[in-house]
Amino acid sequence: MKKGLSMFAVVTLASSLFLAACGTSDSAGSGDSSGESDQFRIGLEAGYAPFNWTQMDDANAGVKIDGNAEFAGGYDVEIAKKIAEGLGKELVIVKTEWDGLVPSLNSDKIDAIVAGMSPTAERKESIDFSDNYYKSDLVMVVKKGGDFENATSIQDFNGAKVTAQLNTFHYSVIEQIDGVSQQPAMDSFPAMRVALESGIIDGYVSERPEGVSASAANENFTMVEFTKGFETSEDDTAIAVGLKKDSDLTEKINEILAGISEEERIEIMDAAIENQPAAE
Repeated sequence: MKKGLSMFAVVTLASSLFLAACGTSDSAGSGDSSGESDQFRIGLEAGYAPFNWTQMDDANAGVKIDGNAEFAGGYDVEIAKKIAEGLGKELVIVKTEWDGLVPSLNSDKIDAIVAGMSPTAERKESIDFSDNYYKSDLVMVVKKGGDFENATSIQDFNGAKVTAQLNTFHYSVIEQIDGVSQQPAMDSFPAMRVALESGIIDGYVSERPEGVSASAANENFTMVEFTKGFETSEDDTAIAVGLKKDSDLTEKINEILAGISEEERIEIMDAAIENQPAAE
């Protein structure tokens, strides 16, 4: 009888220790009592200068990309730093292909998309957006000395071979050009620059900051700004932070963005254009 009671006590003690250990493990994994992470994980493709790019060191305050030896820089990264600081969290950059950004957000691999993304009506069906943190115009990037360098209207590209990035509104506006030879959409801006250099295309649609970036990176490129340009909505040419539907981060991020003056935003973009890698 005494031995039986002793064994019962041992089993009871072991069970108590096991439950206590499980409770300790759960508490440690949650980060804090609210269950919130101390990281602000953002997704971007790191290939859309001057909004975002990849570099090999931390020059100009580049941020380490999660999981590899590369760093990210650019306008989006600087805005993300300010958001992370305002949230009191550590900024973590998750390099993600453009097509993978929304799925990564909705599967909780990232907390937000800060990637030069426009808050289009189509995207708003699957995710929410913050207030805008940049507004731009559409341009065409072409080769210097070519047939389209002096274009002033989008209709001057009648017969031209034109493309834009896959799954962007840039590609959808090409059809506004009468007689255009719309080429297959391409995965990235670096790929389009290679295609333009080699003569596969005559031009690609972009936003003005990327056009300035392309012209600065390659002396053979120039940017066409239109007096008669593409018809777009305000959301199409704006840039905002992508967030999960009904995210509790949206209001906080809007407050942080409201604290960044228009003058400061221009200064950040000017610095990004100046600091972009020459190879971008």
